[in-house]
Amino acid sequence: MITLSENFRALFYTPFYAAHAIGAYGAENVEVQLRVSPDPARTAADLRAGRIDVMWGGPLRVLLTHAADPASDLVCFCDVVARDPFFIIGREGRPEFRPRDLMHMRFAAVAEVPTPWLCLQDDIRRDGGNPAAMTLLTGPTMAENAFSLQEGMLDAIQVFQPYAEELLQAGTGYVWSAAANRGLTAYTTLVTRRSVLAARRDELAAMVRAMYRSLRWIAATPGTEVARALASFFPDVPADIYAAAIDRYRALGLYASDPITRREGVDRLQAAMRSGGALERDIPFDDVVDNTLAEQAIK
Repeated sequence: MITLSENFRALFYTPFYAAHAIGAYGAENVEVQLRVSPDPARTAADLRAGRIDVMWGGPLRVLLTHAADPASDLVCFCDVVARDPFFIIGREGRPEFRPRDLMHMRFAAVAEVPTPWLCLQDDIRRDGGNPAAMTLLTGPTMAENAFSLQEGMLDAIQVFQPYAEELLQAGTGYVWSAAANRGLTAYTTLVTRRSVLAARRDELAAMVRAMYRSLRWIAATPGTEVARALASFFPDVPADIYAAAIDRYRALGLYASDPITRREGVDRLQAAMRSGGALERDIPFDDVVDNTLAEQAIK
């Protein structure tokens, strides 16, 4: 049995939950036990310590681990979320929005995890702005920021689903930007240690095939059916909000079409990390990614 830990509970991780809900693991004859994560940092520490076999999470943590310890054997081996799932939501419509516009606004970035802001600050730099000169609100949660936007205390916020859909349906928010439109940005993969990859190769190969089933199911299944099948994972999210969120993500091409992690997405993530000061040098692609099981799965 493979012990798999989630990173944290989020709608954009839907394919990982779908693999359990639609019986994809059983179809590939592999037993996978899903463990609820106390927090992303603890999950990564448990993986390094061997208390779990596999986690899902951002390649950012794998890159940081290799930067701190070149001998690290953490490796990404199955791509799932191939683009950035965050949105810029504003109080009023702004069809001509550009990232540098945030320089002069009351804006709140995501505080819960580092990747969204690292990627966004890179977008701002590429658009000619200087993120270091911004008056940036950090600290409150996405839920708190959504409330502040509704109350007129902020001009724009950075959030993922379901907050974006809730604001849109309430008529109190407008999509200014979907970060997925940036293009490939390696966002969430399955991660293990190379020692586990070698010792349990057949089981992990079956796991990758199951995730490929899940990705194809998401691509072919309307949001209403996805929401119905996974309702138990998100009991507090109304079905119509969940369905609309997944349909929006699918339209944006958020999820990988297959489990191969593309160099282009890793390169874009590393560039954002370097520009934001999180990474001093590029980590070689082959140090952090092993696509051999993914390549087998699509054959």
